[in-house]
Amino acid sequence: MESETSSEWDDPFEQEAPAGQPGVGTAIVADEELLEDEELWSDDEGGDHSGWFCVRTDPFPCPAPACSFVADFMTAAHLVLVWQERDDPNLLWHAQRAKEVGRNPRVVEYESSFGPSASYYAWEAAGRPVHGIRGKS
Repeated sequence: MESETSSEWDDPFEQEAPAGQPGVGTAIVADEELLEDEELWSDDEGGDHSGWFCVRTDPFPCPAPACSFVADFMTAAHLVLVWQERDDPNLLWHAQRAKEVGRNPRVVEYESSFGPSASYYAWEAAGRPVHGIRGKS
């Protein structure tokens, strides 16, 4: 049997990667994947959602670091999420989740005075972007 050198059995986690190469436990993020801090998604439909339905909640702060926005509705990127039907399964699911975390949800008819809105399904089709966090790709 041939003798083996110690380098064949060294712990790969303790070996250093060559200069300029990623090592074990490192990640490289391409520039095009980085988000701009102040760029918020907007609903391209831009339609009037008056008469649609939304989920009103007790006030809760935006989870993005250093953002002072406080929401009174289920939101995405600071837009009130709206559904055409009061009994839409996704609206009811989100209301249930808000109830589970103690936000006291109520399904109400959306009014433009609530602030800018976005269709839930347009938001979902856009990859579910939220303020300061990339949505699903």
